[in-house]
Amino acid sequence: MNTAWARPLSLLGASAVLLVLLAFRTPGFFDASNLLSIVVGAAPLLVAAIGATLVIVTRQIDVSIGSIFSVCAVSAGLLVNSGAPLPLAMLVAVLLGALLGLFNGLLVGVVKLPAIVASLGTMVIWREMLRWWREGEFVHDLPPGFQWFGLSQSAGQITVVVIALLLWVLASFVLRFVHVGRDIFLVGSNPDAARLLGLRPTRVVVGVFVASGVTASLAALLASVRFGDIDPGAGAGLELRAIAAAVVGGAAVSGGRASMIGMLLGVLLLSIIGPALVFLGVQPQWERVIQGLIILIAVGADASVRRSRP
Repeated sequence: MNTAWARPLSLLGASAVLLVLLAFRTPGFFDASNLLSIVVGAAPLLVAAIGATLVIVTRQIDVSIGSIFSVCAVSAGLLVNSGAPLPLAMLVAVLLGALLGLFNGLLVGVVKLPAIVASLGTMVIWREMLRWWREGEFVHDLPPGFQWFGLSQSAGQITVVVIALLLWVLASFVLRFVHVGRDIFLVGSNPDAARLLGLRPTRVVVGVFVASGVTASLAALLASVRFGDIDPGAGAGLELRAIAAAVVGGAAVSGGRASMIGMLLGVLLLSIIGPALVFLGVQPQWERVIQGLIILIAVGADASVRRSRP
């Protein structure tokens, strides 16, 4: 079997086993409204996982995704409540995400802090600043034009899913066919060789952190339009799910390798687990335990493959 397809096929197999179990135990899981809810809920995770994948390919990690998500969601909500047009509020949120990502990138690429330390620090800073600012208060009374982008619920749900898939297609195309995508893989595979070829690894690293901030902000927008209020803690745990989707999908923590198809399947599997546990009568806190196990298994499998290579 082609090793490039080993991870996607294993994810398909795992998803199939889970779905068969649900079909026998709780057929109600396959109700059309429940399946649509799962797919729409997976869209923001898919977008956030794109940024997480890009960072991991360069041998880095970004655990501040959830905090950036929350800051951008609250900022967009407050802007539309103040009378700003929705497109302007969305643009400001994306620019804010890019700025927060740039800060991470400079800490890692220029200051040379370890990525886990830098992004963990900013995760706590943004989260606690947001907590001090909002004191846990939701953003209420959003204008009607904000929810589902001012569309009907069915049209808005389709729009959210289509936007997420288009962003995934764009990222897949860039990584496979555009020069900058090949630069990202080269820097992740061998930074010294990339430098000898005239690339600037620092710029690439800063760039992927900016991209991670942008995708976190876009994920925040896709998630926020689903509800009438914005929870300042909505991004909690998103970084774990995004990293899990990237790693289980085939992104190597050692850098230089990723599978966008695998990441997409990883997002679907992780999005199914939570609702599946509810239907199976399992306590919901086990979802994060399973996510952690998925990361350990995926990283362990990659380490085993590396050791077995001559």
